[in-house]
Amino acid sequence: MLIVVARYVVAEGHESRVAGLLRKNAEASRAEPGCLEFSVYQQIDDLRAFLLYERYTSEDAFQAHRRTPHFEDIIELQVVPLLHERTWTRMQEMPN
Repeated sequence: MLIVVARYVVAEGHESRVAGLLRKNAEASRAEPGCLEFSVYQQIDDLRAFLLYERYTSEDAFQAHRRTPHFEDIIELQVVPLLHERTWTRMQEMPN
């Protein structure tokens, strides 16, 4: 299993637009075969900050997610131009 945690900070004034786009992307992503979870959170004391928590069956499933038409259209073409900051990390569960 692969966990992806992304943090987006939106340029001021674009919070509502990005929130709607992230909801749309999350809904489409949840329908992908290798996606186990896709949750979006907005920071309480800074509405420009979003956290995306994603779980995939494998690295291949995550890479397939990044190649979907909805990721390209919603994230790369519409959300990224409105971001002030974008960071993400991939994590795996530690063995017992």
